[in-house]
Order: sequence, then C-alpha cells, then structure tokens
Amino acid sequence: MNSSEGKPQETSATAEIVLVSGQVYRVEGRARDVERIILDAARGSIMQLAWLTDADTGNELGINPEHVVLLRAPIAQTPHQRGGSMASPEH
Repeated sequence: MNSSEGKPQETSATAEIVLVSGQVYRVEGRARDVERIILDAARGSIMQLAWLTDADTGNELGINPEHVVLLRAPIAQTPHQRGGSMASPEH
C-alpha cells in the first residue's frame, strides 16, 4: 500500500508578486519565505536576482528585487465567497 493513499493531497503554498510594470507572478512558497528571498537578493551584489519558481508553469524566474512593488499571500476563501451557502447564526 502506498503511504500517500488515503491522505489528502497537500497543496503547496504560493504567493503573488506584482512588479512595477504591473506584471503579476504567482510563485511557489509562503509569502514570508518569498519575502526573505527577495530581501536577500536586494542586499546581495549589484543586479542579484531573486530566483523563484513559477507556481503555474514550474519555470524558474529571476526577478529584479528593485522592481517588486507588492507581495501578497493568497486569501483563503470562505464558503460564501466560493459560492456556497453559509448558515445564519441563530440567537
């Protein structure tokens, strides 16, 4: 029996990066970890890129940390936001 049978598939964490150009990338990793990679590149040598993995394609991305204007973690959706119904609380 496979050890992963019966266990839910674990989804990988992702973060979104918005550049000054308006281009948006969804990358693998928690937002805090992605932030650390971007900060490390910014503090590194001149023109050091932040190397990340595109969550949609799996391709490696080299991002200039000086061009990053926004980093955000995905927001968990409530059942109501997904189109499900939410029972109203009774008093």
